[in-house]
Amino acid sequence: MDEKKRLTWFILLRLVVVSLFLASTTILNVKEPEIVVGEAIPVLTRLIVSTYLFSILSLLALKFTDRFNLTLTYLQIAWDLFLVTVLILLTGGVSSPFSFLYILAIINASVLLSRREAFYTASLCGILYGAIVDLQYFGRLTDIGLSQVAALQYGASHILYTIFINISAFYMTAFLTGYLAERARRSESALKEKVIDYEELERLNSTIVTNLDSGLMTINNSGKIRAFNRYAEELTGVSQRDAYDRPVTDLIPGFSAFGDDIFNLQRQEVEYETPDGNRMIFGFKSVPFTDMEGNRLGAIIDFQDLTVLKRMEERLKKADRLAAIGELSARIAHEIRNPLASVSGSVQLIAQGGGIAAGDKKLLDIVQRETERLNGLITDFLAYARPKRPVKVTVNLKGFMGNLIALLVTDPRFERVKILDDCPDDLSVEVDRDQFQQVFWNLLMNAAEAMPAGGTVSIKAADVHKRQHLKGPGSEVRIDVTDNGAGMAPEDVNRVFEPFFTTKTGGTGLGLATVYRIIEAHDGLIAVDSSIGKGTTFTIYLPV
Repeated sequence: MDEKKRLTWFILLRLVVVSLFLASTTILNVKEPEIVVGEAIPVLTRLIVSTYLFSILSLLALKFTDRFNLTLTYLQIAWDLFLVTVLILLTGGVSSPFSFLYILAIINASVLLSRREAFYTASLCGILYGAIVDLQYFGRLTDIGLSQVAALQYGASHILYTIFINISAFYMTAFLTGYLAERARRSESALKEKVIDYEELERLNSTIVTNLDSGLMTINNSGKIRAFNRYAEELTGVSQRDAYDRPVTDLIPGFSAFGDDIFNLQRQEVEYETPDGNRMIFGFKSVPFTDMEGNRLGAIIDFQDLTVLKRMEERLKKADRLAAIGELSARIAHEIRNPLASVSGSVQLIAQGGGIAAGDKKLLDIVQRETERLNGLITDFLAYARPKRPVKVTVNLKGFMGNLIALLVTDPRFERVKILDDCPDDLSVEVDRDQFQQVFWNLLMNAAEAMPAGGTVSIKAADVHKRQHLKGPGSEVRIDVTDNGAGMAPEDVNRVFEPFFTTKTGGTGLGLATVYRIIEAHDGLIAVDSSIGKGTTFTIYLPV
């Protein structure tokens, strides 16, 4: 409690004491025979009214200003001494029952000021009380209505004893209340420092939790969310208001697989689907938290988005595997190409010679044709294994797709296939035009071959303002090529970009592998989503 509040309470206490005194004198009709009633009652009334006015003015001064608190405190103590002294004079002097009220003034001094001021006040109270009793005893106060007879009846020894007892009580009160007030002040200061420390700690904790670069939430024993920081809101797309008191398995269903193990210390991963349909992978660490007695109160879950990291990890693994295959295969292809050229040249020379039977000539033609096909396969494979560095130019997607579609519609395989171009008119990308055409040529040809009875292929593109799949700052372009063909089995989806893997009769298995290498060379990403009977979607992400 600050000094201003203490002073307010003591002013109110004085009003209560004065009110009780007024009530007691009214109810009990207390008066001393030595006092002339016609003179005493007006003085007492004026004293009480003055005390009320002084107290009210003091309260108003405390309310509207903080400039004179110390001065006002001294005035309060001085008024209390004046009030008690006048009351004693008006109620019999040595026989007055109100000498104990000096103790209230001493207590006020010790609590509002210090122990030293309490002793000063006690000394002043002793002087005032001793002066009243002595002056009455020697007949110096008869002019104000205090008779000497009452003091003489007690005797000199009783008078000295009364003064000694009261003064001793004053100093004992000053000592005890001063000591207790000092202890209270020190305890209050220590408590205030601790409270400030706790408030600072709470602000620091709140700031740290709010600005963590990872999602943080706490759950109670029922699995309901309590704390939910800002980064958790960004990761999940759910506000703290909506997440509060919501079961954690409702917000992130993948947590249901862990059951009560979520309350134990562990590191795991969980899948999450955002409200807009994006699939994410969260890596989380759960730590139980307990009360002072060790009873479990819930768990703290710290989680991060590992989606990009996991996809990069998969891409690196696949890239390493494909690079190893490509390097080995390139060496083998070179070794095959040299004798193949010799075989092809020898067959051509033999076929040009005379005297060859018709049956043998037909066989030589077959050998020549298959040799050329094998040479073309090796050429395609070398293009995959050692792709050219892309020469990027700015390409408008709408115009690029329009030109490509115009070339494809003349192919018999697109006779019953409808191509929908939903690319925005103003969306452009920086790519190698020839390589980019090879990418979509392969994707659209595969889509047409997956729909022999006809169907629809749609091409959609959008500018994603914040990168979600590619590393680095900036935005990314997402291009979807979707068909409603036969689709692929899950095991085929996992191998679709591997070289020489194909599900088509007569296919080389290099088309999609080459597409993958081209997109990779453009620092992009290609993914496939397919299921049997529901069609296939190839999604390309390119940096902007």
